[in-house]
Amino acid sequence: MKTTKAVVLDIEGTTTPISFVYDILFPFARRHAARHLSDHWGSPEVRGDVEAFRAQAVLDAREGVAGVVAIPDGDGDEVRAAVVASVLWQMETDRKTTALKSLQGKVWRSGYASGQLKADVFDDVPEALRAWEARGVPVYIYSSGSVEAQKLLFAHTHYGDLRPLLSGYFDTTTGPKKVAASYVAIAEKVGSRPEDLLFFTDVAAEAVAAGEAGFEAVVMDRPGNRPQPAHGFEVWTDFTQETP
Repeated sequence: MKTTKAVVLDIEGTTTPISFVYDILFPFARRHAARHLSDHWGSPEVRGDVEAFRAQAVLDAREGVAGVVAIPDGDGDEVRAAVVASVLWQMETDRKTTALKSLQGKVWRSGYASGQLKADVFDDVPEALRAWEARGVPVYIYSSGSVEAQKLLFAHTHYGDLRPLLSGYFDTTTGPKKVAASYVAIAEKVGSRPEDLLFFTDVAAEAVAAGEAGFEAVVMDRPGNRPQPAHGFEVWTDFTQETP
């Protein structure tokens, strides 16, 4: 493996067990979304989220998405109920819209602040982050979760606050994770050539997109990760296998 000047990490299935996302974070958001909206209804943050859900519903309806929940005009109880219904529908169908990720991030923020949530990372992650830092290799996060959700996760791990070991964060506002242009954009923003960047992910299709952009990529095979189709990338079970 060639010398790497910067590392880009996925979260789910790469730094963090998939079970934490699906068994802890997502159920927490489902349980607390309605209460969060009720407690903060009328705040600028929630108004922005409502508008984002409304715009997403219009777009989904235009594109013929089945099951879309329309968000009425106004700010009454029926609007709040529609947003809650949209949250539950989008989570049930595993949507990754910016509107949903924004609201989830705020719900998780409350959970971390109250101590109800504590983030899980694999045991080798803190050691790997420190090793990269010692070698002067900056590490960035690129995940479908919002940047806020990413920062919250790494701020509240069982190993303490890992944010000082990270150099930046990217989410799907940069672009979809299975599109090469997203990785080109990341390389431009971090000021590196794509060929000097190494991307770790649990999804082969994301590795393909990164590879098309010029990145080197590794597919992680962590406990609980989903089987991937045949591909030509290196497969690692943890970050102790080799220091890039």
